[in-house]
Amino acid sequence: MDEHTTELTVGAAARLLDVSVRTLHHWDAIGLASPSERTWADYRIYTAADMQRLRRVLIFRELGLPLAEIGRILDDPDIDLAAELAEQRESLLTRIDQLQRVVSAVERMMETTTMEKLTAAQQAEILGPNWNPEWEAEAQQRWGQTDEWAQSESIKQKMTAADWQQVKNDMDAFEAELVAAFTRGVEPGSQEANMLAERHRASIGQWFDMTIEKQVCISRLYVSDPRFAAHYDERADGLAAWLVEVIAAGAFARGVDPETAEWQ
Repeated sequence: MDEHTTELTVGAAARLLDVSVRTLHHWDAIGLASPSERTWADYRIYTAADMQRLRRVLIFRELGLPLAEIGRILDDPDIDLAAELAEQRESLLTRIDQLQRVVSAVERMMETTTMEKLTAAQQAEILGPNWNPEWEAEAQQRWGQTDEWAQSESIKQKMTAADWQQVKNDMDAFEAELVAAFTRGVEPGSQEANMLAERHRASIGQWFDMTIEKQVCISRLYVSDPRFAAHYDERADGLAAWLVEVIAAGAFARGVDPETAEWQ
């Protein structure tokens, strides 16, 4: 059965349109859409033209128009129905775009509210057995009031375990390149060394706004803090001091005096 069937009872029309019989009776009562024929048994039936009008009523109702306004649009001969539908289509596309934006915002909110920090066990598994969870507490105590710390924490809160694994993989790959360059005797200040210095700064810049001055200040920890020194020197003896020289020479090439650089 479809809307082109010659005769449709109220019940059949309701099933076809997926509305209630009560709804069709209401539309009939207010003169919005009425069955125009009767059977020999005096049952009211909807013709193909009646069904077309019902379809239009449903479309305009889905667009949020009041029933009285729908009736005016359908009954006023001076109204261009095609133009009215085109206008409603544009309005609908605008609503769809707005709803898509809302959905995206909700999804981002869900990611933020459901994301949990890695547990100590997960940190050790991903970052390696040398990772010490106490380092984060120490770093927070030292830099927790800075804008850089706030930026970094905002980024970390959105990261998944897979994101952390990618960070670890990228770090391992870069440090392997540092070891290779150091072993080959790449000189600080050379083009290759300066490119490594740029990449080092970019690797830190994924966490907060990074300047050359900040990079130089951070690099000083590589020789002044035994833990940083051990991290690099375990990969190649003397790597920490060499990396500091590479960063210093790269800064000098960019117009920053590494001897006087301050956090800015």
